[in-house]
Amino acid sequence: MAEKLKIIALGGLNEIGKNMYVYEYGEEMIVVDCGIGFPDDDMYGIDAVIPDITYLVRNKQRVKGIVITHGHEDHIGAMPYVMDELNCPVYCTPLTAALVNIKLTEHGTASRVKLVEVKAGETVKIGSGFKVEFIHVNHSIPDSVALAIRTGAGIAIHTGDYKIDTTPIDGGMIDLARFGELGKKGVLALVSDSTNVENPGYSLSESVVAANFEREFEGWQGRIIVTTFASNVHRLQQVINCAKKYGRKVAVTGRSMENVLRVATELGYMDVPQGTVVDINHIKGLPKDKLVIITTGSQGETMSALHRMAFSEHRQVEITAGDKIIISASAIPGNENSISRVIDELFRKGATVVYEKSKLLHASGHACREELKLMLALIKPKFFVPVHGEYRHLKLHAELAKQMGVKPQNVVISDIGKVVEISGRSIKLTSTVPSGKVFVDGTGVGDVGSVVLRDRKHLAQDGMVVCVVSLSSEDGSLVSGPDIITRGFVYVKENEDIINDLKQVTAQVCADASHKRMMDYSTIKAMIKSRVSDYLYKKTKRSPMVLPVIMDI
Repeated sequence: MAEKLKIIALGGLNEIGKNMYVYEYGEEMIVVDCGIGFPDDDMYGIDAVIPDITYLVRNKQRVKGIVITHGHEDHIGAMPYVMDELNCPVYCTPLTAALVNIKLTEHGTASRVKLVEVKAGETVKIGSGFKVEFIHVNHSIPDSVALAIRTGAGIAIHTGDYKIDTTPIDGGMIDLARFGELGKKGVLALVSDSTNVENPGYSLSESVVAANFEREFEGWQGRIIVTTFASNVHRLQQVINCAKKYGRKVAVTGRSMENVLRVATELGYMDVPQGTVVDINHIKGLPKDKLVIITTGSQGETMSALHRMAFSEHRQVEITAGDKIIISASAIPGNENSISRVIDELFRKGATVVYEKSKLLHASGHACREELKLMLALIKPKFFVPVHGEYRHLKLHAELAKQMGVKPQNVVISDIGKVVEISGRSIKLTSTVPSGKVFVDGTGVGDVGSVVLRDRKHLAQDGMVVCVVSLSSEDGSLVSGPDIITRGFVYVKENEDIINDLKQVTAQVCADASHKRMMDYSTIKAMIKSRVSDYLYKKTKRSPMVLPVIMDI
């Protein structure tokens, strides 16, 4: 009797980003993708979110390999943190391998991770139970692949991020023929990207974007600044091609952008004419009508180069009237407000900002409805699992699969941590494994949890009041103080009445405790916190964090 195939998402469901999927067969498992997520607005101070890999760490001897579909951050960003815990080979295409290696090198773990380069069209055996075929797909970064994962249970196709581009700028159209061949042989399960299921029709071709870039370049007499995703190699190539055509030099700013440009050029995925790219530190001598700057910051990230330009914090670039800024990217859900603030600031500087969708200066790398339908028609899967999307995306994609002939009982919408179990006859959700979000704050990984985030939110919303008293170790009487310190609550000099009242409330607590010969400082602290909080809410209708500090004298 054949073993059942289990598919477990540790990220990438009910969210955009943080992609990580576990395929488990018998006593072995492989991991597909290892991505990072963007922090939400209420995750104060958090730099990134990665999947909880407790389940993988507990079963590290069973993890036979990690397979990466392409080099975007939401598929490779967590690699340095995960490889700190796991010891297994990583399989990916050459460009993806180079980008992963940069991350591992920065983290200091590159020397002990075995990176195995696999080209589209090739098949690798992983462990004793998995054979994984890499299938070329179109996306917004070269070397993107879907995976045909063969086990004793049958073939599962994991699409990764993809679109169907009949006129890609790198000349390599998605290998629809291979998907059709696999469909004829019989595919057990299709695990498919759902990001653009809300959009009807077909996604825009990259070649259309190239023509629209030329329209924006033609005749412009000032400087042109283009921002896009750092890893969008095709878009970088288009900008460089336009710059060359209109006699402009190109400068690149943003560390991630510089790394991608260097690696893609070295590996032959980009054609950069000699003398076209100049150092960002040497642009002051160039006429503005002879310069294009490519920059990071399409999502309004606070530390990005475009954000620093907009708010006059960039060392080499100061935005002035006559500059044209082209934002060639769509907003990741949740980043709309950050992007709007940057655009407003650029307008204040007198720049011309091109960001409207109608300009067609960005092509999504994800399949729209007709492309998703075509993939379902070619593969004809017995079972269907939508992934990579928020719940509405998963739900709409599931409905689409049913319309395309997949039996309703053979379609499952899963959630992070749930186990999808597939046999030859059925698909069902059976159990759960440890899962969730791990927060990265600076160099700390996982040391900021929900309690710390709750405190940060509390501080951000209402501020903090610190009550400092010195008590006698002999009888608990008040020796000095109370001193009241506030941060983010009220301006002390303008609210002396409130501060004096807080001193009286705190002093009264100490007097009551001394009268009762109460020497338990933790109880006294609780009393101070309770009475000060009650007073402040009655007086101001606010609830700042109250921190009592008792000094024993």
